[in-house]
This record gives sequence, C-alpha cells and structure tokens, in this order.
Amino acid sequence: MAGHWADFQYEIYLNGMNGTVPRLPTDLTRLEELTEQRLGPGPVGYVAGSAGDGSTARANRAALDRRRIVPRMLRDVRERDLSVEVLGRTLPAPLALAPVGVLSIMHPEAEPAAARAAAARGVPYILSSASSTPLEQVAEAMGDAERWFQLYCPKDPEVARSFLARAKASGYSVLVVTLDTPLLSWRPRDLDQAYLPFLRGVGTANYFTDPAFRAALAKPVEEDPNAAVLHFVSMFADPGKTWPDLALLREHWDGPIVLKGILHPDDARLAADAGMDGVVVSNHGGRQVAGALAAADALPRVAEAVGDRLTVLFDSGIRTGADVFKALALGARAVLLGRPYVYGLGLDGQAGVDHVIRCLLAEFDLTLALSGHAGPATVGKSDLVEGPA
Repeated sequence: MAGHWADFQYEIYLNGMNGTVPRLPTDLTRLEELTEQRLGPGPVGYVAGSAGDGSTARANRAALDRRRIVPRMLRDVRERDLSVEVLGRTLPAPLALAPVGVLSIMHPEAEPAAARAAAARGVPYILSSASSTPLEQVAEAMGDAERWFQLYCPKDPEVARSFLARAKASGYSVLVVTLDTPLLSWRPRDLDQAYLPFLRGVGTANYFTDPAFRAALAKPVEEDPNAAVLHFVSMFADPGKTWPDLALLREHWDGPIVLKGILHPDDARLAADAGMDGVVVSNHGGRQVAGALAAADALPRVAEAVGDRLTVLFDSGIRTGADVFKALALGARAVLLGRPYVYGLGLDGQAGVDHVIRCLLAEFDLTLALSGHAGPATVGKSDLVEGPA
C-alpha cells in the first residue's frame, strides 16, 4: 500500500483543522461500553457475553496485559512493510476479521457491511456458518477480495459437503473449522435475557438456503419455519465428532484447512498429523469454557510444537495494536479480530468496521516502529518480558 498504516493519525489530525473529529473512539477498548449504552441488552449480551462468570475472557486480557513490550532504539524504521505470507497468500498486514455469527442483530447491513470494509482494506473476512446473510451474497459484496469460510461441523455430512461446495463456488479460499463448540456453553448474559437468535431463525441463512438442509425437511422453510429451526438446532453441531472425521473435510476441500479452538500442543500435533494447514489458538473469546486457559498463555507452547509444520494464528482478547504485536512475539503468524469490529459495525455500520481496522493497524504499525521493527518478521519472544499479573 502507498504510505504507512500509521498515516491514519495524520489524516485524523488534519481533519481536525476543519473541526471534524472521529465518529468513534480511537481507543478500541472503549467501544464495548459505548455499544452497551446504544444497543439493546439482548444483542449486546450475545456479543459481549462469555461463558460462566466471564473468568476466561478476563484471563485472555490479563495474559496479554501481563506481557510487556521492550522497545529497541536506533534501528532504521523509516520504511515499513506490514505484509505477511499466510497460508500461501500475501496479506497487507497480519490481520483477518474473525468469524462472528448473526451480525444482523448488531446492524441491518450485517455481514456484507463488515465484509465490504475488510475488502476495501485488503483484510481477509472470515464468514461464519451462522451468518445472517447467505454466503453467496457476502461473496458478491466483496468482489474478488480475500474471503475465508468458517464451518461448524454439522451432524449431517450432506450439509457439510453442500456448504463446502457452495463456499468453493463463491470464491472462499480457506476453510476455518471451529472445533470448540460441539455444544453451546452456559452463557448467563444470554440466559438471563432468554436470548438465542437462532430460535427466531436469525443466523440460520446458510442453512435455510442450503439444498441439502432443505431436502431433509418435511415442508419448505417458508411453510414451516419452526420445524426448520428445530432441525437446525438438532444438527448444528455434533458432540460425537472425533479426529478421523476431518478426513471428510480434506476430501471435499482442496484449499487450506485451519482448525480453530486449539489450546493444547498435542491437539496441534494431531492437526498436523491429520493433514491440516493451520490452527487458530483460541478459546472462542472466553465464550465456551469458563475457567479455561488464557489463549495467549497457550500460544507459545502451540507455536513451539507445530510452528514448523503449520500456520499458527491467534484470537481471543485482541483489542489493540500492541496486542497484535504481542501475539506475533508469542509465535502467531497473524491474528483474528472479533468483538471490536462487531462493536464498530453496531455503532456505525461499514464505516465503523473500517474505523476499527484502520485504528488497529495504525497502532500496530506505530508499535512496531517504536519498538524497533520495520516489519512483522523480526518480532520475537525477546521483544517481550512478563510483568506481574
């Protein structure tokens, strides 16, 4: 790209000369509170909420905060290039937008708005199986931009095959298989509001438009939406899945496959043995197991175990450019950003997502430079120390 991501700060300052200030905070950690104030408790709780008492989500943040960057001086950082090679493709920065379902609860333009924002900046958009917009429509909104498809392995293998065929036909290049949600966890914020969008047919667009899913229904979705919802609930995830089941995916997907939700180095090794191409070290943003290991604490061990065999990606807790730097130093090749872009979407649609991407990467660019690096490749564990928890 021309110039540097960091130039966004000067654009903001120059706009200030005409009395224009950013519509959203540039400190992305403030977006959650703003979203809480402006949107309803159901949608906000669904996005912001976590499993149990929220201890895993808090641990994710604490594990990143505990690690402190040690800047190095007098290194030439005039010309910087944030691009990275990930899974055989060149990305403009070590960032993709994480798969987050049911975005229509946050903004009427839903997934296409987030996807267009990602496409405009060259950042891969990962579409959730549980999106509120069919995958073909999201692909159309992105043109030829980089897009990946996230799959929850359904009980019905025909639906899995159909999803993969549709994703391939629509230009999704990487398959991201989420493993950590064979069951929905105990989520008090949703339970207290009795709020589960899927039961109202929200977040089911890919299923309700799928020929294999529809073939299993006694009546068309339009004639009996309740029966369609019940069928969706019964086959959405499969707690009986085991490692050999990955063979079906490998057989029907010829691009890279990444397994999301890996926290144990042995599971990462099993992923490599199963012929996978990458893993996402993730605890689902603290949404699945209360009391679980912080994702940033799991990352170094996974990277050490399989970094030479697999592409190691990271999510769960990323909020700032400094967090991106820390994740790379701990062994990630790139990060997935979740809640912050969803808050941006809820607050200001596509423009809000664009704001979040630009703020995050401007701060990352500056953190990189001010710590003595001209690109992500030179960042390593010697750039961090562990401070008190």
